[in-house]
Amino acid sequence: MMIKEFGGKVASIWENLRPDTKKLLVGALKTGKTAATQPHKFYYDAHADWEVSRLLHALDEQSKKKTVLKNAAKLTEIKQLADTCVRVLESQSASAEVFIQLATRAVKNNDYARLDHLADHLAERYSAGEIAEIVRQTDLAQIRAIAYETLAMMSVGHLAALLDDPLYSGIAAGALEQKAYEFDSDEARDLLDQFDAEKLLSE
Repeated sequence: MMIKEFGGKVASIWENLRPDTKKLLVGALKTGKTAATQPHKFYYDAHADWEVSRLLHALDEQSKKKTVLKNAAKLTEIKQLADTCVRVLESQSASAEVFIQLATRAVKNNDYARLDHLADHLAERYSAGEIAEIVRQTDLAQIRAIAYETLAMMSVGHLAALLDDPLYSGIAAGALEQKAYEFDSDEARDLLDQFDAEKLLSE
């Protein structure tokens, strides 16, 4: 695989990857496995998240160009590297921005099996704050619905903490309403009533 043949933007991003991130992607590409299943433990952090996410975005852009679409071999290689980026991000990331990127990609590709898989990861790995951030940032109704449903399945305690944050209080209230009336939670209903009463008093 010659990265320089994938276009200047992809090549530039690849060359500027940190060594560990590059090794992580090369290893995942060779084995076809996620980063979590590889024997060597790599340090994965928010910067690696940003690097792999940025590379995936550039690869997706490149795969839509007419010159690439006419070259089946190059398109296949670009898609293989993009799929590797997706697997790494799915297995490691807990970032709202990355979730939105992956979920938007799945919706555009009509890949609803992957969207369901992402939703499972959302419940397992993401904090209530990150899930609320997904609701706040996304423009797609499908992704917002997944995030709201995941929040509604969380404990009332997790949602209560969000009510104190002006950025997420409305989102938390919406999730509590869903939990109260769709999941028949008296605890959520009581907290929601208390929140509404305090809101009225502060106005």
